Amino acid sequence: MTDEPSTPPTHSAPTKRLRHLIFEWVIILLAALVVSVGLRTFALQTFYIPSGSMEPTLLVGDRIIVDKLAVDWGTINRGDILVFKSPPTENCGGAPVADLVKRVIGLPGDRLYSIGNTIYVNGQALKENWPHSEPLGNAIATAANPVIVSPNHYFMMGDNHADSCDSRMWGTITHSEIIGKAFLRVWPVTRIGSL
Repeated sequence: MTDEPSTPPTHSAPTKRLRHLIFEWVIILLAALVVSVGLRTFALQTFYIPSGSMEPTLLVGDRIIVDKLAVDWGTINRGDILVFKSPPTENCGGAPVADLVKRVIGLPGDRLYSIGNTIYVNGQALKENWPHSEPLGNAIATAANPVIVSPNHYFMMGDNHADSCDSRMWGTITHSEIIGKAFLRVWPVTRIGSL
């Protein structure tokens, strides 16, 4: 009985290289997907502006980028533009939306009211150093009975004051409802810029 020599596998070098290359690309694509989902979940997200409530700052069809980490690790200041979950009490007559975009007018502990087109915060006229449209429209409250912003809450208002369904109608929002701070408009190309 004679031993026959074993035949080596017939895999050619090009086939091995192709398999290796495919494996590398699968790993790269999976890593990119994980990074992308991670960024969207924890750091940055884009949003579309569906209404004119933030005109002239944000127009219908604009796309913005929101920084989610700025809410958890940073501070929220008067004048910041926030994206937040639509409050359950939001009922302004339009189609229901999941998320809203408005500007912070009142911080925790603030006392807000309005007289005519002037908004008062803690007894001082609010200097709106950002583009906005008047008239004010719905009043915030009276000087005798101001809105007092609770701890961990924020009073939100659209820049298009008369055409915005905001905290004047549905009250303040909580910190936990905030998704992130809008910081960049990325669409349309002619309007790219920081917010």
